[in-house]
Amino acid sequence: MLLPFVKMHGLGNDFVVLDGVRQSLDLNRAQLRRLADRHFGIGCDQVLLVEAPTRPGVDFRYRIFNADGGEVEQCGNGARCFVRFVHEQGLTTRRQIRVETMSGVIVPCLEEDGSVTVDMGQPEFAADRIPFLSDVDDIVQPLRLADEEIEITAVGMGNPHAVQLVDDIDKAPVERQGPAIELHPRFPQRVNAGFMQVSDRHAIRLRVHERGAGETLACGTGACAAVVAGIARGLLGSPVRVATRGGELLVAWSGKGAPVFMTGPAVTVFKGEIEL
Repeated sequence: MLLPFVKMHGLGNDFVVLDGVRQSLDLNRAQLRRLADRHFGIGCDQVLLVEAPTRPGVDFRYRIFNADGGEVEQCGNGARCFVRFVHEQGLTTRRQIRVETMSGVIVPCLEEDGSVTVDMGQPEFAADRIPFLSDVDDIVQPLRLADEEIEITAVGMGNPHAVQLVDDIDKAPVERQGPAIELHPRFPQRVNAGFMQVSDRHAIRLRVHERGAGETLACGTGACAAVVAGIARGLLGSPVRVATRGGELLVAWSGKGAPVFMTGPAVTVFKGEIEL
């Protein structure tokens, strides 16, 4: 099977993007892992599959597979690349499109300057909807790891996030705590672990350990979750510039009941074909 693909990235969070509109694709977990493998495949954090919609009122279906081959609900950086892909492939001429995901409908828009703004929907704090096992919906909650207790804010952005505040992002225990938080039994669907340093009321620095991918250079939903957590805790005011290792995003949220808007770049790296 000779499979065409496009390699893209959003602030270094990189993707293999596949056209499932003009061809029928049903890849198994081993094939997805092969595509994502940086030594024996193409290499990426996530594989993105663009498909025709399955419901009325939307333009496309968007599926996301992590490097381990598991399908997940949402990916913000991938959503921006999704928009650029469907335009460059001639699948649409509309700048604003409605896209169905496993977690609901998102509305990304290709801006005149080439950046992409995505309406990521409303954040979720209710524990059972994140999901997060807790008897209370407190904004800040303790989370016990093997030999220490940390404080996190659990946020749902179509996928689950655990955001903790750190003094120095460069010294944050991402490699040590990230996998332990991801697999913590209080998060039944695993969780993305965010480490946030507040620079001022409108700027943060962020690192994220993503489910099934490890630490990535940027995480769009992680940036949204961190900003939402910071605003909910009274530490930040909208809009907020989020500095990741791969670059900068702008995130805006006006508060409870409002959607989160994320703006940032999307870049096509190269196109090719791979034998599966």
